[in-house]
Amino acid sequence: MKVEQISVFLENKAGRLAEVTNTLATNEINIRALSLADTTDFGILRLIVDNSEKAKSVLKDKGFTVGKTNVVAVEVEDKPGGLNYILDTLGNNGINVEYMYAFVLPGSTNATLIFRFDKTDQAVEILSQNNIPIIPGTTLHS
Repeated sequence: MKVEQISVFLENKAGRLAEVTNTLATNEINIRALSLADTTDFGILRLIVDNSEKAKSVLKDKGFTVGKTNVVAVEVEDKPGGLNYILDTLGNNGINVEYMYAFVLPGSTNATLIFRFDKTDQAVEILSQNNIPIIPGTTLHS
C-alpha cells in the first residue's frame, strides 16, 4: 500500500530543475507526480516516477543527492469536505501529516493525494479501517 517516492536536493539556481527532468527524459523515466519546495538556498523535488530505482541511479550518476521515502497515495472524493474527512479521521487517531501534494490520475474524477505521515503503518491501517481508498504504488508507477 505504500508508494516509493524519490527526493532530489537541488541548489536554488537557474537550470538545475531542468537538469533533473532532462536526465529522467533521456533515460525514458516518466514522472507521474511531483512537488517542489524551496528555501533561499536549495529546493527539495519530490517525485513519483515509473521506475524509481533507475531514476535514483541515473540522478546519482549526474551528481544529485537523492533519497527514497515511502508515502501513501489516497483517493479523495471530489466534493466539499472530502479532504477534511480524511484529515479528521487521521487526526482523531493521532496521525500527523508531515506533507502532502495532489494530482489527478488519467480517467479519474477524484483527486489523488500523496501523504507523508509520521506513523505510516498506522495511517494505512486507519485509512483501511475507515474505507478510505488507498491507491497501490503499482497503479501510480504504470
